[in-house]
Amino acid sequence: MSSPRRAAKTAAKTAAKSRAKVRPAALRVVKPAPATGASAEAERLAAALEQSIVDDKLDTVSAPALQKLMAAVCRVYRARREAGEQFMPVPRNSISATDVMVTASGLLKAADLAVFELGMWQNWTGR
Repeated sequence: MSSPRRAAKTAAKTAAKSRAKVRPAALRVVKPAPATGASAEAERLAAALEQSIVDDKLDTVSAPALQKLMAAVCRVYRARREAGEQFMPVPRNSISATDVMVTASGLLKAADLAVFELGMWQNWTGR
């Protein structure tokens, strides 16, 4: 049998863990609309970039063009999320953990941010 102090500590830890596991409302699934205009162009570009990896032609898009594309995609995603849309930036399991880590690290470095700051921001905003 444990002491009352130990039991209280255990209960407090259990309560803290259950509060930490509370998740935000589930992100809704966005039904794809027929690709037209910029969406069709984006899909063609995505396919061309994927093919460049397969063909080992990584310079298909220049580094400055890729940087402009990444910046625009980040800004549009943020704007749509702030406008109330809730969707993941990429479909689940569509890219590897390494893809995510390398890209996230590069984005944080480009904005002169540390992982700690990301964690604090997520804690403050609940995102």
